[in-house]
Amino acid sequence: MSTDEAGRSTPEEPWPVRVVSQKVGAWIARLGWVWVDGQVAQISRRPGASTVFLTLRDPSADLSLTVTTNRDVLDTGAPELREGARVVLHAKPEFYAARGTLSLRADEIRQVGLGELLARLEKLKKLLAAEGLFDRARKRRPPFLPHRIGLITGRASAAERDVLTNARRRWPAVEFRTVNVAVQGPSAVPQIVDALKVLDADPAVDVIVIARGGGGIEDLLPFSDEALCRAVFACRTPVVSAIGHETDTPLLDYVADLRASTPTDAAKRIVPDLTEEVRLIGQARSRLERAVRNLVDREAHRLGLLRSRPVLARPQVMVDQRATELTALRQRADRCLDHRLAGARDELRHTLARLRALSPAATLDRGYAIVQRADGHVVRAAGEVGKGDPLRVRLAEGELAATVDG
Repeated sequence: MSTDEAGRSTPEEPWPVRVVSQKVGAWIARLGWVWVDGQVAQISRRPGASTVFLTLRDPSADLSLTVTTNRDVLDTGAPELREGARVVLHAKPEFYAARGTLSLRADEIRQVGLGELLARLEKLKKLLAAEGLFDRARKRRPPFLPHRIGLITGRASAAERDVLTNARRRWPAVEFRTVNVAVQGPSAVPQIVDALKVLDADPAVDVIVIARGGGGIEDLLPFSDEALCRAVFACRTPVVSAIGHETDTPLLDYVADLRASTPTDAAKRIVPDLTEEVRLIGQARSRLERAVRNLVDREAHRLGLLRSRPVLARPQVMVDQRATELTALRQRADRCLDHRLAGARDELRHTLARLRALSPAATLDRGYAIVQRADGHVVRAAGEVGKGDPLRVRLAEGELAATVDG
């Protein structure tokens, strides 16, 4: 081993290209005979030649191989074979060292029948469903009024015309970015997948519509392709499927965020109807005006009832009523006070009369006198004083001084 300028090890004796090609051919030759499934992209039958050349394409990948077979093998196994058909062939891989190309040499070709195709589609449907590609929880609702619509359809097709015409009839200002692709045949799937990537990367595109007119099951096979289904599932932009007629249900319908029965139906689903929206706005405005008018009328009636009440209609009445009540209360208080004062006067007069009747002065007025000793003690018995004691004699008018002399 030696080392190059970059420090990488190199063999002392490099293999020539022919040796590498021969070894690759030898390894491929050891594969033997294998069964291969694919889609016929091209058939080449040369007049008078016994060899037929086919281009077999993998519908799920951008890969194709050349197949050579005998005309008798093709006429026996698939006499009505056409481009776009699915086939299963028994072939041996061959590597041409001189050109560095790989091809297949078939000794048996079988065209896949409708029943087998449906069985494969059903198996693929179960697989994708199990992986969650059909889950309703992940489906996104397209915007009510998209700014720009991405349309993937065949060039100058009826589906393209239906979508554009009906969408613009419903909303004249709608914008489209249309990508024309093959909608059947071996090149349909890669072209549709590439168009999806382009439109999904465009930030101005709010929704993507994949549209195609009606056709047989074989014609609609590209829209049940696993690669296309996974590409739609990976899109960040909502995808609408509008394939075939209402009864056609390719697998794309289950993966897409919204399924339209026809391209015309897709146009109705992705944009609102301007006339209908104007009518609905008019109805909403009418309902709003009625609601406001009813509210104003109801409040005006309520204010009218409030204004009609006496307290607001004639507020002086309440003042007059209160003044009358106040006057009545004052008069009642005056009467009560006069009555109590009169009773108090009578009671005082009677008490004064009793006091006068019981007063000693009244007794003195009748001629009696009060005899007191010098210390002010009233003399009630003769034995309470002695000879020579001074006495005071109180009369009705004035008093006398006296001395006891016996």
